[in-house]
Parts: sequence; C-alpha cells; structure tokens
Amino acid sequence: MLYALDKTLASEEGFAEVQACLTSPLAKLIIWGLLSALLYHLVAGVRHLIMDMGVGESLEGGKLGSKIVIAVSVVVIVLAGVWVW
Repeated sequence: MLYALDKTLASEEGFAEVQACLTSPLAKLIIWGLLSALLYHLVAGVRHLIMDMGVGESLEGGKLGSKIVIAVSVVVIVLAGVWVW
C-alpha cells in the first residue's frame, strides 16, 4: 500500500496505473481483508481500554465483552466491505 501511495504521488500516470489496478476484484478483496484486520484490532483495543478502567474484568464480563467485540466488528467490517466494493 505504501508503494501504491508513492506511485500515485509521483505522477499522473502513476496515479492512473494504481487506480486501474485497484479496481480489480482481487485488489478490492485484499484491501477489504486488510481493513477487516485493522478494524477488528481497533475494536478489540477499545475493549481493552475499557477493561483498563475496571469495566468487564470478571469472567462473565470478559465473555460478554468478547461477544460484543465480535458483533461490533462484524458490523463495521460489513460496512467497510460496502465502502470498498
């Protein structure tokens, strides 16, 4: 992704090449996969920040928190998929 960014900033021809490459279904799938991993990591990180404040530190709270993280992640990942496609 950094290479693509560098190429798009280098020239108009580079931007057109990267734009044409990113319209393929395989590229969109890879972008969606990367976004999915980052979004799940973000949501789980927020959960850990909340746990650092003392909320959900019990076994039951941990189980509920993990279910909430998965549910929120699925929603955010689907929205990212709609945005990418």
